[in-house]
Amino acid sequence: MTKFEKKQWLSQLLEHQNVDHIIEQLKEMPTIEVASILKDLPHELIPTYYHAFSIKQRAYILADFPEDEQLLIFHQTEKMTFGEIFEAMESNERMEFYRRLEPEEQINLLPFLHKEVRMEVLELSKYPAETAGGIMSTDFATVMEKLTCAEAIDKVRRDAPSKKMIYYIYAVDQDMRLQGFLTMKDLIMATPETLVKEVVHHNYVASEVSDDRELVAQKIEMYDLVALPVVNQFGQLVGIVTHDEAIEVIRQEQTEDMEKFMGIMPEEDPENYFDTSTLQHFKKRVVWIVGLAALGIISGMIIHRFEDALEKMIILALYMPMMADTGGNSGSQSATVVIRAMALGQINLKQWVKVIWKEIKISAMLALLLAILTMAKVLFLSSAANIPEGFSLLEIASVIALALGTQVITSAIIGTGLPLTVKKFGGDPAVVASPAITTIVDITGLLIYFGMATLFFF
Repeated sequence: MTKFEKKQWLSQLLEHQNVDHIIEQLKEMPTIEVASILKDLPHELIPTYYHAFSIKQRAYILADFPEDEQLLIFHQTEKMTFGEIFEAMESNERMEFYRRLEPEEQINLLPFLHKEVRMEVLELSKYPAETAGGIMSTDFATVMEKLTCAEAIDKVRRDAPSKKMIYYIYAVDQDMRLQGFLTMKDLIMATPETLVKEVVHHNYVASEVSDDRELVAQKIEMYDLVALPVVNQFGQLVGIVTHDEAIEVIRQEQTEDMEKFMGIMPEEDPENYFDTSTLQHFKKRVVWIVGLAALGIISGMIIHRFEDALEKMIILALYMPMMADTGGNSGSQSATVVIRAMALGQINLKQWVKVIWKEIKISAMLALLLAILTMAKVLFLSSAANIPEGFSLLEIASVIALALGTQVITSAIIGTGLPLTVKKFGGDPAVVASPAITTIVDITGLLIYFGMATLFFF
């Protein structure tokens, strides 16, 4: 649906034009598009149009609504009706919504749920949201190995006609301990008399309920799975994590890492950019920005310390910004590559010497190229500059180029070493934010720049 089409739908709903006809058309659309249209209506109109849909459609639309609209529907819907909507949601989406409610609201909702749903909600709510148990779904199909394939198909048909995920069927024993899995294709292609135990795949990948959700998503990605079974400490099947949930986890983790790396305080449940207030954006950014601004005073102190050198050789001031920018870029690049590699499990702390040595080799090649370009740049741009007596432009260009090359290498070492050091002490490497690296590199760059100028010229 294009923005123009969405605008047309909103316009007709706001002007109450052919409302019944419009709603009938909306009912034929994917619920995610309906949710996108309804959420942009004034809040007082959303419940009116929302309740024109069937219970099943309302459940899907509610799952696609942002948090504010979800809570609006919850508060403005009779609890008996909302209980039906809640039960029609997918189990993992139910839990995601349930966790957003205040404890009192959770208690008020439970009496309006059927016993099995109520017990499921209470059971799943015990698991932390950051674990496999916190994101798993209970919508899965199981069969026993002693059944024939024909009997297994009948059981799946009875147990899971409305379930979203029946691509994998899990073989369990009488105590629900996971034995293996098979696909619908396995059942259909086998003869009706074939026993399930003859076609089941006993080599399977699973996660425990306490596993971190990021690890679960990585397993689904690594093994290219549609769903991953989740077992408890006794090996009993308690749920599955689907590939679409894994994609959402990866997206959230990447957003969180990106915000940390850019010096923005991450949120547990990040909202849409426009749904986040200006004050919230301010709070997320202020800590790092103010802290690094205070740290930047050191740069001023260094410049003040070498004030005499700048007065004697004003040409040095012209290339200070180039030193800072190049060093910051070099450090940030190294940090980004290393943090990503650690997040993907490509490197570990035992390889720190190998990692730093590789980054030194890379940065040395970059330093050589940039030093040559810098020397050419200084000779070209400053050919008409006033050079202090006793010095030549070639000498000055050579020292500036040497300082910049050294800065590139040291920046790469800092950008590589800081994330590894933070990881070593149990911290999050992404917290070594890009602004922090840039500030530290600025300080070291000034020390290198003026240190070399003093060594060679004064």
